[in-house]
Amino acid sequence: MSLKSTLGVIGLSSLISFSAFAVENELPIYKKVSGVSGNVSSVGSDTLANMMTFWAEEFKRIYPNVNVQIQAAGSSTAPPALTEATSNLGPMSRKMKSSEIEAFQKRYGYKPTAVRVAIDALAVFVHKDNPIKGLRIDQVDAIFSNNRKCGAFKDVERWGDLGLTGDWSAKDIQLYGRNSVSGTYGYFKKEALCKGDFKNSVNEQPGSASVVQSVSASLNGIGYSGIGYKTSGVRALPLSRKGENFIEANMENAISKEYPLSRFLYVYVNKHPIKPLAPMEAEFLKMVLSKSGQDIVEKDGYIPLPASVAAKEFKKLGL
Repeated sequence: MSLKSTLGVIGLSSLISFSAFAVENELPIYKKVSGVSGNVSSVGSDTLANMMTFWAEEFKRIYPNVNVQIQAAGSSTAPPALTEATSNLGPMSRKMKSSEIEAFQKRYGYKPTAVRVAIDALAVFVHKDNPIKGLRIDQVDAIFSNNRKCGAFKDVERWGDLGLTGDWSAKDIQLYGRNSVSGTYGYFKKEALCKGDFKNSVNEQPGSASVVQSVSASLNGIGYSGIGYKTSGVRALPLSRKGENFIEANMENAISKEYPLSRFLYVYVNKHPIKPLAPMEAEFLKMVLSKSGQDIVEKDGYIPLPASVAAKEFKKLGL
């Protein structure tokens, strides 16, 4: 099953060809090297918390003398930690803002390097028993935003406003989301709210798992997080940019950009333009971009990189 797409909307700028079955065979096998020991720290995204933990466990299995420390309070914590050299790795579920890049550049004289490590479909979750078939982006905006910049004519407060009937029609919608430190919050605000403002009624949660747990416990609930956090208690709604041709949040649709809320996940590092990356970071990222690292991506519920994209990241890092 080959897919070709130019994913400019989410920053997937090059034409890629992807086979769900062939990509693992095209990715390099990670080979252990000698002399890797010491400490490496990661500060950043909650969305990437599980993946970073699994990668760290695999890295420590290969290199028992390595200690990996992970803090996952949100993407906005990554840039200052990388700039102040309190972390080696800065996982982020969004790209750095210009102000964050400028702060780093002011200190080092060059920009931080963004490494694409996985693909995510940001899902809109409802309770598993909610009968709604799907949502347009302008409806998502009208649910979560107080100024409806995506073009909806009226606010959405009850499930009946979205066409549900019977007992559902009068049920108030309970909103769950992330806080402003989160890259997922920023991405959702930009892409699903057309840069609008969240309603004050959104119950902000400390992490993606908390959002999903809250929705699963609330019959009237709706929330957003990475597809990797899906549980049996929730349902990821198919979405559309316009009309009723709702698109499922799955691997094929994320890579082809048919699904409206698809994005790369990143790990930022401090790489000098003409000097090699520090050995610890280099080996960690080589493992992440290898077959074993991308197997972990898939097992964690996210979408592994096409081999062509991984190859570009290797080249970017000089590996």
